[in-house]
Amino acid sequence: MKLYLEMMKKPVFTNKDIAKVYTNEKSGNNYVVKLVREGYVERIRKNLYTCISPETGLPIANKYQIASAITDTSFVSHHTALEYYGVTDQVYYDVYVSSAIRFKEFEYDGYTYKCIVTNHLEGVVRPPMTNGIKVSEIEKTLIDSLKDMDKIAGIEEVISSIELLPALDEKKLLEHLEKIGNQFLYQKIGFVLTQYKKQFNLSKEFFTECKKQAGKSKRYLTKDTKCTTWNKEWKLMIPDNMFYFKNVGEDEFR
Repeated sequence: MKLYLEMMKKPVFTNKDIAKVYTNEKSGNNYVVKLVREGYVERIRKNLYTCISPETGLPIANKYQIASAITDTSFVSHHTALEYYGVTDQVYYDVYVSSAIRFKEFEYDGYTYKCIVTNHLEGVVRPPMTNGIKVSEIEKTLIDSLKDMDKIAGIEEVISSIELLPALDEKKLLEHLEKIGNQFLYQKIGFVLTQYKKQFNLSKEFFTECKKQAGKSKRYLTKDTKCTTWNKEWKLMIPDNMFYFKNVGEDEFR
């Protein structure tokens, strides 16, 4: 049981970890197969395993630890990161994982792990005492969620999560926006956060920079909801149910 006891120290392990215990690769792989057959270990996907707790009979790895171990660059992102930070009011069974290395979608223990390919690996943190979790920081999570809201969460869900965020660092927001370099994203972030500038103590300079980088294009805020209301300040067509944004503008800075 040497391998089992060693791997119990890691929520998720791979063949590389097994090789540190078994110098004979074939023997190590055969022993893992034996542990899987006997119910001590479960195979999450190819070359990814977790031990089963003898006390609970459940996998010792949680979905955030699994997501963080899928590839060398993978981290918890988008809606799943919002869930990790406790700012969503629902539990979802799709786990969004950003990674520079593409992986095929797979299911394990009732969850579906979905890959979001990205080259933007800055702003990923390893919270202490979490045993392997890598997650996008709050500011990066917000930007990624708004960037991909038509494909993942939807505007209403993102908005409801923003209202529960404890804080935002405008310097970090601008740093992430600059790295991505997308005019529409500046436009979306500036418009949405106008509603929350007092909550997060966002400066006039922050919104000035967003407007400067947003360009002059007129756009629809979202494709997944009907947009029929015009927001002149940000040159956006917005959903009817966001009417409370309409009167929030530069006057509030004066």
